[in-house]
Amino acid sequence: MTDFTLYDESNAPEKSKALLGESQKAFGMIPNLHAVMAEAPALLEGYQKLHELAQQTSFNKEELTVVWQTINVEHNCHYCVPAHTAIAKNMGVDDDLINELRDDKTLSDSKLNVLKQATLSLTRNRGYIDDDILSEFFNVGYGNQQVLEIIAILAQKVMSNYTNHLADTPVDAPFKKFDWQKA
Repeated sequence: MTDFTLYDESNAPEKSKALLGESQKAFGMIPNLHAVMAEAPALLEGYQKLHELAQQTSFNKEELTVVWQTINVEHNCHYCVPAHTAIAKNMGVDDDLINELRDDKTLSDSKLNVLKQATLSLTRNRGYIDDDILSEFFNVGYGNQQVLEIIAILAQKVMSNYTNHLADTPVDAPFKKFDWQKA
């Protein structure tokens, strides 16, 4: 196993210092994920930009949480599930939805469950989606824009989930109360 450094603004590679400053401003801390990513400034910058763009998609806070957490749970990310639990709570997402996602349950809201299934299909099948799932996705009101937005968010989550697998990123103190293990 490779050891990874948790960088801050004092010891980070020069190109990552300003990026970590942005993390500090956005989160009130430098999340350990960002501290690890700072080793590769292009990764950190790409991740930050995709995180910002994910929040600019057509998805509302519940839908965005469904896409993020579905991918996090599917990828078994010990860091991102707690982090996105905290983010969802901060956004005011209902605890029942948060728990259904964390527990990998069928979602009570049928439209959100279709979104979850479409996200799972794209994730598991590396960009391919089951025709029946795609048809159902369109039938509940989603369109081409939303299926493409899932791909953008999936790219973001691959960056974070895979980094956390490789680095065994320590969960930050504010997220510890939401620790998670795949059932």
